[in-house]
Amino acid sequence: MTDFTHFNMQGRAKMVDISDKKETARKAIAHSSIIMNKEVYETIVQQKNKKGDVLAVAQVAGIMAAKQTASLIPMCHPIPISGVDLSFGWETLENSRYVLSIDAEVKTVGSTGVEMEALTAASITALTIYDMCKSIDKALVIGQTFLKEKSGGKSGDFKRSY
Repeated sequence: MTDFTHFNMQGRAKMVDISDKKETARKAIAHSSIIMNKEVYETIVQQKNKKGDVLAVAQVAGIMAAKQTASLIPMCHPIPISGVDLSFGWETLENSRYVLSIDAEVKTVGSTGVEMEALTAASITALTIYDMCKSIDKALVIGQTFLKEKSGGKSGDFKRSY
């Protein structure tokens, strides 16, 4: 059981000790998306949602989520985040469907990476958009969420190739 990093000698959960890890500049970019109909799309881009500016609220939610990751995921270390940036892009699909792409970039200088913070930021951003638009259409679909790239740390750089 000791081969697992998040279990102690008794097979019980533990937080990994990172005190001996080297501090380096680290960055992670995660992606998510949300698929919507034309009515929801127009409400967002024309800023006519009765709950407010959907992308502005979602962006703040994503930043807040990155900062709260250690409170949400049991074995994540609370880390000093030096930057969070969320960006959005639109794509038009068939049948008057639209995809809002969400990229969340998180940076730190520390002993552990920010992959979970970036993934949490992207996920909460998508969930916030769903929450703000569900009164228009409950059929919104949150798309795949994944790590696009990361840099820094012992394991080196990663960039998704597919």
